[in-house]
Amino acid sequence: MALWHIWIILGIILFITEIFTPGFLLATFGIGCLIAAIPAVLELHFLWQILTFTAATFLSFLTVRPLYLKFIFPEQQQIPTNVDALIGQEGVVIQPIDNLQNQGRVKVGGEDWKALSKSGEALAQNTVVKIVAIDGVKLIVEPLQKNGQ
Repeated sequence: MALWHIWIILGIILFITEIFTPGFLLATFGIGCLIAAIPAVLELHFLWQILTFTAATFLSFLTVRPLYLKFIFPEQQQIPTNVDALIGQEGVVIQPIDNLQNQGRVKVGGEDWKALSKSGEALAQNTVVKIVAIDGVKLIVEPLQKNGQ
């Protein structure tokens, strides 16, 4: 059996094995094997075959694999969870917000949160606010402007 046959068979085995493993990793080695068969067909020294295999595997790992993964696993919009889900929600000031005195609380979805004003302005009790950010355990809020008010 010629050496190039072994390279081709090994490449095919790696592609078949890739079917059972995620990540397109074994397939990059399969690509390297198929390309390493070229110097084997040309009857170049085994060192050239190994170097070709290494270079082809490395290049396919850096180029083909990311393209494949982007195609197979497209980035989906991530759904915010935990405290990140609060951003954009509305709340009501239950204790006046004063950034200078580090005071203020907001009720959001039935939960009581410490809050600071984004602009630094004081916000009175019962003001409807929108959560724009989260800093640790504090909500950063701004007053909700409705109908040009």
